[in-house]
Amino acid sequence: MSLRIGANRGKGSSRIDANRVRNSDISYRASSAATRSREYFTKDLRGGDMRKRIVLMFTVVALLLTAIGIRVALLQTVWSGDYREASFSQRTRVQVLRSERGSILDRSGLELALPVPTRTVFADPRSVIDPVGVAHVIAGIVKLTPQAEAELTVKLQNKSSSFVYIARHANLEVANTIVALKLKGVSSYRESGRALTSDGLRGLIGRTDSDGLGISGLEFKYQDILAGTDGRIVREVNTTGKSIAAKSSKVTEAIPGGRLITTIDRTIQFQVDGIVKQQVERLGARGGSAIVMDTKTGEIFAMSNVRRNEDGSYSSESGNFSAVEANEPGSVAKVFSIAAAINEGTVNMGSTFSVPGSQVFDRGTNWEYKVTDAYPHGLEDMSVRKIFVDSSNLGTVLVSRTLDSQKNHDYLKLFGFGAKTEIGYPGESRGALRPAAKWRGTEKITFAYGYGYTTTALQLVAAVNVVANNGVYVAPKLVLKTIDAKGVEVSTAPSPTHQVVSSATAKTMTSMMTDVVCYGTATLAKLPGISAAGKTGTAYKLQANGKYFTDEGVRAYFASFVGFLPANNPRMTVLVSIDEPDSSSQDRFGGTAAAPVFARIGQVLISELNIRPEANDLGCVGPRPAELGPGH
Repeated sequence: MSLRIGANRGKGSSRIDANRVRNSDISYRASSAATRSREYFTKDLRGGDMRKRIVLMFTVVALLLTAIGIRVALLQTVWSGDYREASFSQRTRVQVLRSERGSILDRSGLELALPVPTRTVFADPRSVIDPVGVAHVIAGIVKLTPQAEAELTVKLQNKSSSFVYIARHANLEVANTIVALKLKGVSSYRESGRALTSDGLRGLIGRTDSDGLGISGLEFKYQDILAGTDGRIVREVNTTGKSIAAKSSKVTEAIPGGRLITTIDRTIQFQVDGIVKQQVERLGARGGSAIVMDTKTGEIFAMSNVRRNEDGSYSSESGNFSAVEANEPGSVAKVFSIAAAINEGTVNMGSTFSVPGSQVFDRGTNWEYKVTDAYPHGLEDMSVRKIFVDSSNLGTVLVSRTLDSQKNHDYLKLFGFGAKTEIGYPGESRGALRPAAKWRGTEKITFAYGYGYTTTALQLVAAVNVVANNGVYVAPKLVLKTIDAKGVEVSTAPSPTHQVVSSATAKTMTSMMTDVVCYGTATLAKLPGISAAGKTGTAYKLQANGKYFTDEGVRAYFASFVGFLPANNPRMTVLVSIDEPDSSSQDRFGGTAAAPVFARIGQVLISELNIRPEANDLGCVGPRPAELGPGH
């Protein structure tokens, strides 16, 4: 028993000694840590270290003060404009006063295109309280789609924006309905729209965009003259968006645009538009155009363009294709080929050629080509007069070959082909006329009767007018005067001119062109009691496959007539073209599709311009002369 007790005491004594050792070790470590801390603190408080920290502290403070100073300087100089603008934007509202676009007038001062009042509804998102609700209400009035309504909602929620269009150029009923709701942040202003006095003027006058800027036609060409200068009203507002009564508004008045006086006669233009449209619709054609030109001055009294729309209706919306599209002229070109030969003295009106019904040219070469005459016949002796009056293709080729290719080309250039007219209409085509040195094969033949080069209606009427104007080319003209915003009036220069053929040649051609109307291919162009002269043209149109007929063998036609009246003392030269009349109809030719339109336009000109025949002018009287032989 005593041994067991003793043993236990030995074990307890060992545990006590171990605890003492551990406690002693912990005390030692704590004492060491305290000693190290005092040493570090003492070291940290040494004078050298304090100076470094003070220098560091002052350096940081100096850098901060410098940065602040630089920022203040920037705010007062470089950035000042931005902050002033932001401040200005917060406390002011700017309302633009749209200027009124100038009018386009006819030769008598009657309006062709004029400004009309409209209202534009807009919103200031900064002042809109309920963007979703406002967008929904407006969508119901202006009939927005769900997608458009969602887009409007997003725009109205953008508080960084100060302006959003809601209804541009709205009619007064819609604008007044929206404004009457008194939606916060929604307002309107007066704006000038654009209206034409006749729908047929659209192709010639052109268009403006929603901002009133000219984008086509005369509107585009004379943008600087017609556009005004916008004004504005600047007013200060309070936090609710209302004007501050004590603050005065700054108003800069809008300056209206200038005016343009054209050569167009509004009454004649209106009637020509109706005549052309009626004929195009009757023939089911693709389109049609007509130009009325003063023989002596080149001034355009009417320029009408009609084209079929995708829905089958007809309008002038497509543009002024009298100036911007070029086609092969067909037999109208015989005027230039025969006039050139007569002027050079290689033929006269009575010169005779043996003309076959068909002929192969360049036989045995790569350019071998068979030309068939305009009508079937055997070998026939024809005078130059008969060749022209009956529009013989092969006869005209024989006449043209009395001159070389270069000389024929030079005359075509003199007649105005291959170059834009002086009008400089936006998008105007120069047509296509290759240099004579590059003519190959059929190009040396087909130009004589209107193939191998292209011309716009504007070029073609000016070229035929050479004959009417005693052999002198006069450039077409479309504008008489411009009047700027200050009222300063400037007249345009007279049209440039140059001699093409002699007066004698012009008289000879006039005589033959009068026979074309009285006895030849253009009898439907006759005018009762007054003479008229002209030439028909029926051209095949080149198809997408590079041929003059489709893969199914169908042809498309371009029918024309260009003439002048009265024949013995010309006042007006008129072109009519019908583009792709019904190819199965007998009215697909120049003499049946275009010549009757000339006759109707001629009656309008006689009435409106008080054109009277001279004492010896009885129009077409008597039968076909024997020297012309039987007609075809």
